[in-house]
Amino acid sequence: MVVDGDIDDTAGMLGRDYPHVQVIVFPENRGRAAALSAGFAAARGEILIRSDDDLEPRRDFVASHVAAHADGPGGAIGMCANVYLNNNPYSRSYGVERDVLLRKAAVAADPAVNWRYWGGNVSVPRDVYAQIGEYDTDYVGYGYEDTDWGWRLHEAGFPIVVRPELEVLHHGAAVTAEIRTQRAFASGIARHLFESKHPAAASTVRERSPWDDLVGVTAWHAGVGRSLALARFADATVGVLPHPVAHKVVALSVEAAGKAGFATAKRRADADPAAAGSVPAADAPSRSRR
Repeated sequence: MVVDGDIDDTAGMLGRDYPHVQVIVFPENRGRAAALSAGFAAARGEILIRSDDDLEPRRDFVASHVAAHADGPGGAIGMCANVYLNNNPYSRSYGVERDVLLRKAAVAADPAVNWRYWGGNVSVPRDVYAQIGEYDTDYVGYGYEDTDWGWRLHEAGFPIVVRPELEVLHHGAAVTAEIRTQRAFASGIARHLFESKHPAAASTVRERSPWDDLVGVTAWHAGVGRSLALARFADATVGVLPHPVAHKVVALSVEAAGKAGFATAKRRADADPAAAGSVPAADAPSRSRR
């Protein structure tokens, strides 16, 4: 167990309640990439399984991941089903529907793009991990350290399979449009870093639609402040708007924030290449402790 910055005596609790668990404690939060690399360096198993701290693994979690590698070396992905306990207007109008669509898309995706779904519930044989290398600690903000590793696994020629039997519950989903939009903005910044590192992985251009044009225009005029203002408007209105309209209002906020984050990172990189991928503290959601 890697405690990525202990602010509430998590290490003490683990020592008292789980004395059989090896605990690695960082004195300060270093981000998921550093925590993952430290955990995998300490692990001794033949199959390395990542389980983020907001997942709810089933009793057969480890056995199922091990079985997923019976046919040879490669990567196994289990999707994460978001848990929405409060069933608020955001989750009813956008969160639940988008989550279901994402998981369906992952299962049906062309295997050549499965690397895009590399995330918090994945596994890989130790020798494959050693060949690909550690998670990239250049990703110090929110997002894309997992996508980067999945792309590198794909580029090395290993098969990556999305396995429905590995799906687990996820308790860390965004619960408001504002939180989801803030994450999207930070993720857009991280996407710019990812695409600058791996140009071949950049999304292919598809035919634009009127919706894409609207998202683009909104992103052009939106920094993080205006993106969050639109998200707060969404949170204040989705409870009374018809479902299709409410869904589009949240989607516009989230998708425009992602594009605005990417554009912000590009402007920073053009002005100062050393700033590429950085996220100002005011813009960045808290980094999850793993």
